Amino acid sequence: MTAALRDHTRARAMSRSTLWRILDEADLKPPRSVYGLHSHASAFAAKARDLCNLDVNALHFSQQGRLVIWVDEKTGRQILQRTHPTPLAQPGKPDKREQEDIRPGVRVLIASLVVPTGQGLWHLGPTRTRKDFAAPLANVLQQLPAMSRYDGVVDHLNTHWSLEVCRLRAAWCDLPFDPKALQRGGQRRAF
Repeated sequence: MTAALRDHTRARAMSRSTLWRILDEADLKPPRSVYGLHSHASAFAAKARDLCNLDVNALHFSQQGRLVIWVDEKTGRQILQRTHPTPLAQPGKPDKREQEDIRPGVRVLIASLVVPTGQGLWHLGPTRTRKDFAAPLANVLQQLPAMSRYDGVVDHLNTHWSLEVCRLRAAWCDLPFDPKALQRGGQRRAF
């Protein structure tokens, strides 16, 4: 198409109709893409409804001994620390911050939201492995009240159903734990 336009413009000025004719002949179509937020899973609507019901009923559930927790990771975050502490603001004076900062590098934030209370628990580390996900989950267990049931909402990342996480959840929920029965990913995900 570029060659046709180049050759045509060398010969004479191009009219609007000629330009449209060249574009029509090229038969350009926009690239096909699928937007990632629209799931094509057959049970998507039912799953979405179940998750919404968890949120809507989280306060009622917590009064019955059932706690709803959402967990997600944010990877590749550049963390900045101030070299010097920011002085407290004074009335009538602008806030003054130092321009220098310390950059400890890229970190992974694993955050948990306790839905009925709005409490946020987090873990900041250098990597996102199965052990990295189990450690903040253990921290969540220590800080949250003892409940008879926990509903953890996570995405499909494989660190969420690792053997370490299954071991921790078995201890948390007082379930029998047999590592030999959880050798495959599907078995751990179902557990």
